[in-house]
Amino acid sequence: MTLPLLIASDVDGTLLDSDEKVSPRTRAAVTAAVEAGTKFVLATGRPPRWVQPVVDELGFAPMAVCANGAVLYDPAIDRIVSARTLTTDVLGELAEIATRVIPRAGLAVERVGDSAHDAATPQFVSSPGYEHAWLNPDNTEVSFEDLLSAPAIKLLVRKGGARSADMAAALAEHIKDYGDITYSTDNGLVEIMPVGISKATGVAEVARPLGISAGEIVTFGDMPNDVPMLEWAGLGVAMGHAHPAALAAADEVTSDNNDDGVARVLERWWM
Repeated sequence: MTLPLLIASDVDGTLLDSDEKVSPRTRAAVTAAVEAGTKFVLATGRPPRWVQPVVDELGFAPMAVCANGAVLYDPAIDRIVSARTLTTDVLGELAEIATRVIPRAGLAVERVGDSAHDAATPQFVSSPGYEHAWLNPDNTEVSFEDLLSAPAIKLLVRKGGARSADMAAALAEHIKDYGDITYSTDNGLVEIMPVGISKATGVAEVARPLGISAGEIVTFGDMPNDVPMLEWAGLGVAMGHAHPAALAAADEVTSDNNDDGVARVLERWWM
């Protein structure tokens, strides 16, 4: 690949190591690329409110494609630039399907307001008894009626002890007219996005006004939610530990996130 004009990197399991840090070597490689004029974009399943720790690690505030492509967030000014949502009607259909196909599953939705911590918009609300998939639960339990009462950037379906891949397979045929399913962990959590929305569409939304084409972009990722952007970019790079779907979608494989996999590729052009 010739000199990339834009780099888009997944966050967890890719840019961050297992301690949720950006290593000095990776930070130096990313910084060198940005100082040379190449754009750098975060492409993550995280909601905007979980972006600031990554910005702190990098030392600068790149545009962030959040919620698997549903949200563009500018952390430099703490503003939601755009958001793609599931309507309340679609949420209702998806909730009925999810609870029927996966009995005893918990549901949650992510919403956004005008900023990462918009107090006027309850951002992560869940059904009663929802079991958080992460160690830092920040969900607010509400009734099913309230859960489905406002548009959401994604619907989360959670079942403790299940495999995300099995859940996605079970739901796939039932939801295809209402949303697109993906996952970034295999611990019983799947995410349903608006139809046609992915990290690839989010990165394309950033690149388009800059006049940058897919062929001039390098992307990094490790999980099924990274597959669309790995396939779409001129150079899609999977991490060494990546999920088989990400490995199959990538043009090449680098080392893992604890061995500076992102830096090892970027150093071809910078450093």
